Amino acid sequence: MRHRKASLKLNRTTSHRNAMFRNMVTSLFKHERIRTTDAKAKELRRWADQVITLAKRGDLHARRQALSIIREKGVVHKLFAEVNERFGHSAGGYTRVVKLGRRAGDAAPISLVELVVPEAGAKKKTKKKTGKSATEKKKAKVDKKADAEAREVKKKPVSKKKAQAEKPKKTTGEETEPKKPEEKDKPPAAKKSAKAKAEEKVKAKSEEDSKSKPEKDDEAS
Repeated sequence: MRHRKASLKLNRTTSHRNAMFRNMVTSLFKHERIRTTDAKAKELRRWADQVITLAKRGDLHARRQALSIIREKGVVHKLFAEVNERFGHSAGGYTRVVKLGRRAGDAAPISLVELVVPEAGAKKKTKKKTGKSATEKKKAKVDKKADAEAREVKKKPVSKKKAQAEKPKKTTGEETEPKKPEEKDKPPAAKKSAKAKAEEKVKAKSEEDSKSKPEKDDEAS
């Protein structure tokens, strides 16, 4: 029984197997995709995910641990510099295995192992908070206090004077009707006096005309 033995032996010794996977991980991060058998590809994913997790930590100790696995320093520096842009949006699933069929010589199943390309505009997954935040709790308390105060106000009896003051005053029809503008015309007495003055002026003119006519007749004769 193989309890607590996660890795595959692949008919190799421990030193040979570790050296082989160190070379494969280095090639994977250098070229971003390699072809190998199905069994090796499944085991290689574990190694690659472990190195990417170290790179996401980003401290000096993690960099030294990655250098103990990957054989080239340039690959480690490139991985640590680009890991947040490429894999910062996800918490796993950094590699993909695609089956290609069987090899021509020995008919061994072949797979393609490649790094997952980040999608445009990808965001970090955030866990939904089940509990209420502090601000929401404060708002709930304030709302409860306001409701309690409103209920107490409704229960208190209102005096007659306050009720009358609060009631809107009834408006009569006279108040609602718009006020007519004051008439600009003169009163009737003033009108009559003006007419009388005009009549007097007409009479005076007629008298002057009557006086001037006989003088003109005498001159003509």
